[in-house]
Amino acid sequence: MNLKTAAGYAVGDFGINLYFISMMTYLLYFYTDVLGISAVAASGVFFVARIIDAVTDPMMGAIAERTRSRYGRMRPYILFGAIPLGLISILTFTVPDLDSSGKLAWAYTTYILFGVLYTVVTIPYATLTASITSDYEERTKLSTYRIGCAFIGGFTVSVGTMPFVSLFESEAEGFQVLMILFSIVATGLLYATFKTTAEVVQPVTTKNISLADSARAILRNPPLMVVIGIFSCGMLSFTVRQSTTIYFFIYNVGDPSLIAWFFSVILGSMLIGIWGVPTLAEKFGKAGATRLGAYLTIIGCIGFYFTPWTSVEGLFFWGCVVALGGTPVAVLGWAMIPDTVEYAEHKLGVRSDGAIYSTASFFQKLAKTIGGAGVALVLGLAGYQANQPQTAGALDAIHGVLTLVPIGIMVILIILTKIYPLDKSAHDALVRELAKPV
Repeated sequence: MNLKTAAGYAVGDFGINLYFISMMTYLLYFYTDVLGISAVAASGVFFVARIIDAVTDPMMGAIAERTRSRYGRMRPYILFGAIPLGLISILTFTVPDLDSSGKLAWAYTTYILFGVLYTVVTIPYATLTASITSDYEERTKLSTYRIGCAFIGGFTVSVGTMPFVSLFESEAEGFQVLMILFSIVATGLLYATFKTTAEVVQPVTTKNISLADSARAILRNPPLMVVIGIFSCGMLSFTVRQSTTIYFFIYNVGDPSLIAWFFSVILGSMLIGIWGVPTLAEKFGKAGATRLGAYLTIIGCIGFYFTPWTSVEGLFFWGCVVALGGTPVAVLGWAMIPDTVEYAEHKLGVRSDGAIYSTASFFQKLAKTIGGAGVALVLGLAGYQANQPQTAGALDAIHGVLTLVPIGIMVILIILTKIYPLDKSAHDALVRELAKPV
């Protein structure tokens, strides 16, 4: 794997995260405070979209792994799906001239279509990791480059969105123009990924993959089940924190101008910390490094909980500790999933990478939805009212969700890392067995 391939693959996740972090961090706020639907109604939009993902994600995985074209199995979907994904992203952040019922229907329609097109592009994109290289450590480095670019994309969105939106007469106009710019950039970067990558690792057998094969590759794959649990816990914790941070600084701290600065500092910390992840993984293993990150996240959340809302410096410090703890979790989940592809291929004789990645993708998005919808539901039940001074109950709910919920999630993640069976020596043995002549 050369640097051109690694960089070309990685920049695609910069583009994807212009969409992903926009939806994760700002869509709930856009729905409640710009589009004008209630927090409870917004949670319904997120929930329904994930039900549809339960069908479209495995369907896309099955389609991709069975595709045969001059562009490969995965790359065609990155090429031809990029423009439609950009267009629907713009519409998702558009406020139509409709009544309240019409706006709710618009939210359902655009977000569901976004989810479908996001699936068409991102499942093949993620699956490329397993196709670019089969080397255990190279996958860690490739995932590090990729998540590094993802963090830069997330940094761009988290830090730049609200200052950019404030330049316009209305937030509605600001969000729409910003998504147009993001869509142009993301489309170009996904095209760069298509041009610079190649699907080097191919199935060792030409056997046609049946739906039963795909199902077995998932259900008879204990390492995958553990990784999905780890992956989902990391995403759930991240989504809860990202979604709640905006409300915390607007209503608890009372200073919305700190949002961009806070995201700037914590994501900057993650960008610095990410380059140490391969070293941690080499020393402690992928599961061990992930577990260390979870411990650090718990420490940071405890510190954040006991810091007074008036202590801006303290909030920023503990926010950085939490972010650094989340860095190995974010990187190494993606590095572990391709290893489970070889596990299934060794056990079953078929390479069902599309099914494995689509399953992981579904649970990642399910975790994101549970996080986003859960935050919206808790706020609604606590009496949250958009653009109004909040009750003590609502403020306590925002604070508790931001700091205490991630602790419980990290405890579960730690348990899962202790039972993960596929370390470097075990994976290397699988790859050697697969390389033997049939």
